[in-house]
Amino acid sequence: MKDIQVTEVFGFQIGQAEDEKGGSGCTVILCPQGACAGVDVRGGAPATRETDLLDPINMVERIHAVMLSGGSAYGLDAASGAMRYLEEQGIGHDMNVAVVPIVCGASLFDLSVGDASCRPDKEMGYQACLNSEQNHFEEGCHGAGTGASIGKILGFEKAMKSGIGGYGVQLGDLQVAAIVAVNACGDIYDPHLHEIIGGPMVNHQILPTTQVLKQGVEMPQGNTTIGCILTNAVLTKAQAKKIAGITHDGYARVITPVHTMSDGDTVFVMGSQQVKAMPDIVGAIAAEVMSEAILRAFKSAKAAYGLPCYQDIRG
Repeated sequence: MKDIQVTEVFGFQIGQAEDEKGGSGCTVILCPQGACAGVDVRGGAPATRETDLLDPINMVERIHAVMLSGGSAYGLDAASGAMRYLEEQGIGHDMNVAVVPIVCGASLFDLSVGDASCRPDKEMGYQACLNSEQNHFEEGCHGAGTGASIGKILGFEKAMKSGIGGYGVQLGDLQVAAIVAVNACGDIYDPHLHEIIGGPMVNHQILPTTQVLKQGVEMPQGNTTIGCILTNAVLTKAQAKKIAGITHDGYARVITPVHTMSDGDTVFVMGSQQVKAMPDIVGAIAAEVMSEAILRAFKSAKAAYGLPCYQDIRG
């Protein structure tokens, strides 16, 4: 098994756009030929688009994009930009009178940073699609991770900066990669070091969120980690949905606590239908690459909007 870039997975193109000053952005994953897709939404506060279509009992078998964005529910508008872009390319389901692209999406809450009136919109989503023609992905405070943060149980002033990350592997011909914007209420736990490496900062020390929670402090509103698995595997919708659920194991390995009532944690899975593979193998790898992508999202973020970052405390 070897490491690969997320942009190497067959059939996909990735683009990002952001307003650094405003503190928000979006990341689009396009599959022009159509991807079999599934989703698993956990936590109590999701902001999502077109997730019902991904239920295996429903008709549509292929989607054309997943849009990850900041901006809370306002940021779902970025998917309209992807709709416009794909329609211009003639990509979508042919309905005789028009092509209808299927764009799924999820948004995280980043209105506490930068300018609360800055939300990814149709124009930003369209720009991300134009940028995807270069198929370039940058980790850290970019795209949907521009305004992301973690460790907010003691208030935003005690939180740490996070971002977006990606990681992929190839096993034989099978490719599996993860992209994730990490905006968790909880801490970041590094299983390689066996310790919490990010969380609420008190006197330059990390105070574990679960410890604070046990004291009766309520979880703050405004979180959510959103991610997508990209694979060249041949999948059914039911298999994609199951793999999305398995991938949440990757969330749970490094985010603690996870799937809280104030998180809308969401995982999409997109398969470009090229390589036959056992779904259990794809799921096991998906959870692994997601964990690594989350660590990379946190570790690659730079200090911004008054929030310290991993590099500040680890050097």
